[in-house]
Amino acid sequence: MATKTEIMTRMTAENGYDVTIVCCSTAKQAQFWTQRLDQAKGSVVPADGLVIAVDEDWAGGGAGNGLGTLYAWQKACKAVQERTGRDIATELAEGQISASLFHTAGKGTRMAPLPGGENNNKPGVKLPASVELNDNGTKVQAAVSILESVIRQVNAYAASRKGRLSVYWGDQVFIPSADPCYTPTHDADILCSLSDMPSKEVWVEKGLEKYGLIAVNDEGNAAQVEKVDYDTATALLKNLGSVTRVGTSLGSFSLSATLLLALCGEYAAELAGKEAKFDTDPHWWMPLTLEKDGYMNLMETKGEEPAVSGTHWERMAAFKSGYKSEAKGLFGAVDIGDNCYWWDYGLMKLYLQNVLLLTKADGEEAEAARTFFGVSLADGSVVTESSYSKDASNVSNSVLANVNVKGAVNANGAILVNCTAASITAGPGCILYNVCDESPEGIVLKDGDVRVGVFTEDPATAYFEMNSSITTDGGKTFKTQLEGNAYSFQDVYDMNKDADCIACTALGLNKHREAASKF
Repeated sequence: MATKTEIMTRMTAENGYDVTIVCCSTAKQAQFWTQRLDQAKGSVVPADGLVIAVDEDWAGGGAGNGLGTLYAWQKACKAVQERTGRDIATELAEGQISASLFHTAGKGTRMAPLPGGENNNKPGVKLPASVELNDNGTKVQAAVSILESVIRQVNAYAASRKGRLSVYWGDQVFIPSADPCYTPTHDADILCSLSDMPSKEVWVEKGLEKYGLIAVNDEGNAAQVEKVDYDTATALLKNLGSVTRVGTSLGSFSLSATLLLALCGEYAAELAGKEAKFDTDPHWWMPLTLEKDGYMNLMETKGEEPAVSGTHWERMAAFKSGYKSEAKGLFGAVDIGDNCYWWDYGLMKLYLQNVLLLTKADGEEAEAARTFFGVSLADGSVVTESSYSKDASNVSNSVLANVNVKGAVNANGAILVNCTAASITAGPGCILYNVCDESPEGIVLKDGDVRVGVFTEDPATAYFEMNSSITTDGGKTFKTQLEGNAYSFQDVYDMNKDADCIACTALGLNKHREAASKF
């Protein structure tokens, strides 16, 4: 059995997917990721891989990750055909290629104000490690984004998925303890962390009622239930037979080319109209694997009328009845192991927690994180691509990446990323991100302060900063103008709706260089 260390050696660009698709919120973000991942060929995606980013130009607030997957796939196929003449849908159907799709759309309210610092490009939020880019023939080091880290991590699954579309979320990295090399047996399979089916007491003890769960029977067929107690789960799963294993779902899944084509046909009207919304868990996996009454009861707890859920269940039942496949089953599970590492960066507190994990001297997980990101621990901190007065500074239990300071850095339990200043003082729980401070007195943060710099193309708001704290819930305060800010997080999101991420990134780099030259 492969160890996590051995598995990490397979998380390389050359082992990656033949086709990489990124689904973005705007056309400008799609342009950014097409350019960025083209530059990252050989370090994040295969040197000879195909990269295409598309935007979800959908009415009514988004397609949902189900319809969004189908729409992004169709849009990518069309764009590749127009750009290169290749028919990747046929190549996938013939098993010639593996394809991956990364969902990145959304405001990122739980991460606010960090996405604002990337002009709403949520997956572009940086982590304290480096990636090598090819900038017009010149190799350069740049701070790695969350999305690039996710792409590199899931490369380990590509070898097992020729003829399949693999769908991932753009804000979580996991290191499996189960071997990612496997032979797919089902038309759809979903990543989950499985263990033996627990007793009612263990179910309560583990708090499994808080999670979306995958249950697997003794034949390897799976079903999905979402945030239910033990008795409800066993009632819902009675049609599955002998349940042997159950575990937390990661949500990421893969589809055979056959099922992908069939779903595109089933939802052809919705895809053409670009108005409906369907998510994978409640609208695909649950109605396809649960009995009608149980599904309707479960959806009613989510506020959906029984008439609506019943009609949808019947639609999916008809789809399932008419679907023809040579696979062992329709829906299965891919175990990532119950001893895996799972690093979520989609919440401000989790960003702090999982970045500072790199500074932990003891523990296999911290060592694994440093190995994955290619960083080392020195004097209790992780410092990459940074310049400051080492003799005058006191840096402990902190992470610094791309920091350029004239004088001293005094940091304890803090994260400093892409910052330029005369000096910086930051205590426990502080996050200083993309800040360019030209004041002679430098930056002094209180414990738990979050400060983020935003660069725009508008001369009236060319550069400004957003302040928050590690205890502030961006999801709850997104529309509130917090003390010390000229704008609410929603205001910044609206200002950046049409932002050219490539241009804003260049403006920011130039501003940092100019400020550093003065120091």
